Amino acid sequence: MTDKWLVGIDLGGTTIKMAFISHYGEMIEKWEIPTDKSGKTITTDIAKAIDAKLAELGQTKSKLAGIGMGAPGPVNLETGLVYETVNLGWKNYPLKHHLEIETGLKAVIDNDANIAAIGEMWKGAGDGAKDVICVTLGTGVGGGIISNGTVVHGVNGAGGEIGHITSVVKGGAPCNCGKEGCLETIASATGIVRLAVEKLHQDSAPSSLRNLYEENGSISSRDVFEASEQGDQLASEVVEYITMQLGLAIANLSNGLNPEKIVIGGGVSKAGEHLRKNTEKYFKRFAFPRVAEGASISIATLGNDAGVIGGAWLVKTKLSTV
Repeated sequence: MTDKWLVGIDLGGTTIKMAFISHYGEMIEKWEIPTDKSGKTITTDIAKAIDAKLAELGQTKSKLAGIGMGAPGPVNLETGLVYETVNLGWKNYPLKHHLEIETGLKAVIDNDANIAAIGEMWKGAGDGAKDVICVTLGTGVGGGIISNGTVVHGVNGAGGEIGHITSVVKGGAPCNCGKEGCLETIASATGIVRLAVEKLHQDSAPSSLRNLYEENGSISSRDVFEASEQGDQLASEVVEYITMQLGLAIANLSNGLNPEKIVIGGGVSKAGEHLRKNTEKYFKRFAFPRVAEGASISIATLGNDAGVIGGAWLVKTKLSTV
C-alpha cells in the first residue's frame, strides 16, 4: 500500500502544521492552520482542513493511510492520551480518540519533540542513525531520545525531557515545570535573553549588545549570538556559559545512550556553526572519551518540517494500514 499518503501533523501553540507525505518520506503537500488556543475545536479544525485539502487536490479519503501527530506535553503512545498541555488547557485529553472520530482515519499520537527527533532521524541530520539525541532550543527546550531506532518514552510518557535536566543545583532560575535551574532556563531563547540582560546589568563593560538593548529596550537570542560572532566580549561570555551547560547536559545523556548522532534544532539553532562548535567543544570535554568518539553533533536540517515528517514515520511504522 505504498501508494497511500501519510498524514503528518505538528500541533504548535500558534499554528498546526499539516502535510501529506509519501511512503518514502517525500513531501506532497504542506500547509498550516491557526491553533484554537482554547483547545476545544482542534480536532474538528484538523478534520475540516484535511477534507478541504483533499478536495483541492482532487483526492478522496481512501488515499490516506492514517495520521501521525505530535502534541506538546507528555503523551501515552499506546492510548493517544495527552496527560497535560498547559497552554491548551488539556489534562488527560483523549486526543487519538477525538481525532479518529472527527477524521474517520486511524491515528497515532506522540510528543511533539519526539516526532521532530524521528523526522530528523528519518530524513534529516540524523541521516538514518538508530541512536540519536535531538535537542530543540526554542521558547523552551525540548528533546527526543532514540535508542536502537525507537523513541524512549519511559514509564509514564516523560522520557526525553532534556530541557528539565537540572543544570544549576542551587539558586537557579525558576522553570515553568515547577523546578529551578533547569537547562530550559539557560539554553532556551528566553533563557539566553534573561542571562544576557542580567549580564548587562552586572557588567559595565562597553558592548554592542548593550547599545542594542538601550536603543530598542530589548534583545533576542539571535542578537546575542551575532554579537558574540562579531567579537563582543560580553556576548561571548554569555554564549560560552550557555554552550557549556548545553554541552554538559548532552554529554551526561550521551554517557548513558552512546549515540551516533546529536542533532540541535529549534529557533536558536539558526545560530548555526557558532552554536554547534561551542557546544561540541564542551561535549567532548565532559563526555566519556569513547562516547565522544562515537558521536557527531550537527544542526537540524528539516526546520519546521521535522514534526510532520516524524508524524508520517509514525503512520508508516505504527499503523497496520501501511
